[in-house]
Amino acid sequence: MSVVIIGGNDHMATIYKNICKNYNCKAKVFTQMPSGFGNKLGTPDLMVLFTNTCCHKMAISVNKQSQKYDIPVAKIHNASANALKNVLEQYCTGKG
Repeated sequence: MSVVIIGGNDHMATIYKNICKNYNCKAKVFTQMPSGFGNKLGTPDLMVLFTNTCCHKMAISVNKQSQKYDIPVAKIHNASANALKNVLEQYCTGKG
């Protein structure tokens, strides 16, 4: 399963990836908005949006991409490791 994480804290990016790896998920993490952000999102199985740490433009791009390709978006206010684990518990099946 592929996951794209949008927002969050810069120093937590590696931790987010490791958490996803524990749930047998491949992850891309965008804590900042790069140029061409909409094209870099791709078509993952799940998008996780940390709403308290992402800019409005990023949220709009995520919403457009999710509607276009029917991708589920988990919107979480808290950008903690436990919040991400809770989302992955719901969406990912095989915990490693």
